[in-house]
Amino acid sequence: MSDFESGAFNRALPPLRAVGLGDNEHISKQGLPLHFITRDYDNSLMSWFVHPRKSRSPGKERQEMFSACKNAFNTRTVVLLSERGSVPAMKALLLSAYENLQIRDIPDPSCGPKDVTIQVAACGICGSDVHGYGGSSGRRIPPIVMGHEAAGTVASVGSAVTAFSVGDRVTFDSTVYCGMCEFCRRGHVNLCDDRQVIGVSCGEYRRTGAFAEYISVPERILYRLPEELSFTDAAMLEAVSVALHAVHVSEVRGGETVLVIGVGMIGLLSLQAARAAGCSTIFAADVDPTRLKLAAELGADKTISLSGEELTHEVLRLTNGRGVDVVLEAVGRDETIHAGIDCVRKGGTVTLIGNIAASISLPLQKIVTRQIRLQGSCASAGEYPEAMDMIVTGKIKVGRLITAVAPLKDGAEWFQRLYAHEPNLMKVVLDPREVAIKNK
Repeated sequence: MSDFESGAFNRALPPLRAVGLGDNEHISKQGLPLHFITRDYDNSLMSWFVHPRKSRSPGKERQEMFSACKNAFNTRTVVLLSERGSVPAMKALLLSAYENLQIRDIPDPSCGPKDVTIQVAACGICGSDVHGYGGSSGRRIPPIVMGHEAAGTVASVGSAVTAFSVGDRVTFDSTVYCGMCEFCRRGHVNLCDDRQVIGVSCGEYRRTGAFAEYISVPERILYRLPEELSFTDAAMLEAVSVALHAVHVSEVRGGETVLVIGVGMIGLLSLQAARAAGCSTIFAADVDPTRLKLAAELGADKTISLSGEELTHEVLRLTNGRGVDVVLEAVGRDETIHAGIDCVRKGGTVTLIGNIAASISLPLQKIVTRQIRLQGSCASAGEYPEAMDMIVTGKIKVGRLITAVAPLKDGAEWFQRLYAHEPNLMKVVLDPREVAIKNK
């Protein structure tokens, strides 16, 4: 009995009748059934047996059925099989419901002509994944395989791929961009009109992430790794590129005084990126003493365990009432952004990296009369090669920021610990190869 006929279908897809294939138009109890394997955007597998009505053109009828199912399911891949068939499966860490992660079998990713399939060797748990795990961001709607900070080895390549071969060590941009729109042509791939983020499921799209044994991505977003860069450190490249991009859009020229508000992962990397760009004095503000200690070890000239008005008073005291040239705000809350605006000098720049809050209030009069530049910073736009160089040369140190490297099977436990804000946890990197070994 088929999944559809037994009613044991995966809840990632609605029942067949709910997607517009009515009994009278397409379905009959007579004739040879079509066997559809559907792979949803979250890579969940679904098996369907659809009975075509009798037709004088059975081949045409079956093709019409295939097209109708593909359109109605609105899935990334629909594979038409014979009466019986199978889809190779891999292990993945699936967010099946908020705060519910499980190792599940899902179909191996399909590899299009211009795609590259990668055996994932390391994938970092990003703060955005943790927010998505709890459901607060609205950008990890279950079911979804998360994970976008990854590196691994090329397992297969599409027929039109020319720059990469099986066995190459690679990483990839977290942003899938079209390469053809106005913004992509200008080099602003992070602002692509058709931008999608790997491991994100929102109202607009769903794209499977890298907390899995394999992932397929377009060749155009791939980067080859230098031999001296380990897979674990390479899982930090996405975060480093985000920090570098923030400093770039801040238009740092060298010699500036900088305040980093929030020294979590991105704040600590932004601190180092600012130092590498030649900033003369860097203050780091947070309310977590452990993170402030790490900020000092990574190059902050002064750490400040204050917030709000107290933070503003201290920064103004340290700068003789002038304020800093640049604020790198890596939290994204109303109170921290207000503090950044109050701490920057007239004509200075407040770069907004964090985005926890969906909206905030702004002190418009202060911004206008003091001619403050508010600069948003979104992801990265081609900083991956620079990020590799920064890590390899030691200008940006990532080893101190990696708390643990664990097998994918332990991923649910680490997510719970990060979500609970367990002290002294920074970056956790998961290795899906442990799952692969144990299940072969």
